[in-house]
Amino acid sequence: MALKITILGKVPKGDKIRESFADWKERYVAEIEKQIPDAKILHGDHIRDDVGSTLVVGHDLWTVKNADVVVVNGEEKVGAGTAQEILMAKYFQRPVVCVIPKETHHRKSNLSFNGLLIEDWIHPFLDISSDYIAPSLEDAVSWVKDYGEGKVTAPIKDISVFEKAIEQFESTFPEMVERYKAE
Repeated sequence: MALKITILGKVPKGDKIRESFADWKERYVAEIEKQIPDAKILHGDHIRDDVGSTLVVGHDLWTVKNADVVVVNGEEKVGAGTAQEILMAKYFQRPVVCVIPKETHHRKSNLSFNGLLIEDWIHPFLDISSDYIAPSLEDAVSWVKDYGEGKVTAPIKDISVFEKAIEQFESTFPEMVERYKAE
């Protein structure tokens, strides 16, 4: 059975912007086809916003729900739609592989927060909701290929990852929780 892969990321908003849009999806499709020739690739750019919000969201979430794996282009800033599609991928218990090279919007080296140096900072929401953070597209597709061949043994995160994060916050910072409740 062919592996179904949905690819998520920025799409141009409107015909004018589309004219000068460098379509990242072509590079993603080419790399997937190179490493996984029998893969079936789904993405949200097959439908346009002129059909209305409900059908756009329905289409895009259908691709997430029916994919075996979700690959996210995190090379640039992730938009609202992509972020919600990632959340729904966890709801549908789909593995999420996020391509986030170092020194991009969502991944920085040697950032300090409150005097603590974080050598490899990854945006917390992308970090917690991804099953694999890939430094390159080639690495991401290699992980997907391994997953399809049953070589990935780590459990795939589901929507409970967010509830677990809340529980960890509550147990780590009970005084903050009490302060928030009192306000």
